[in-house]
Amino acid sequence: MSDAPEVRPPVVTPVRVVIALCLVAPFVAMLWVGSYAKVDPSFIGIPFFYWYQMLWVVISTVLTMIAYQLWRRDQRARHGGAK
Repeated sequence: MSDAPEVRPPVVTPVRVVIALCLVAPFVAMLWVGSYAKVDPSFIGIPFFYWYQMLWVVISTVLTMIAYQLWRRDQRARHGGAK
């Protein structure tokens, strides 16, 4: 039996920072209302205010999928490839 302490990986890693950015970006974009509270440019007759928010629905979905895949990969690496 060894008296050496168990070495644990760091809690904050570059991958986890990327995951956090993927999850925070949609909130920042939607809470910064002044950046999209306008009518022009319109897209196929839809004012900017509306199509910008709908675009963020798609972007948020993609970013969440990326964050999930990165999280799964990070967890597999931390637990020795299980799952």
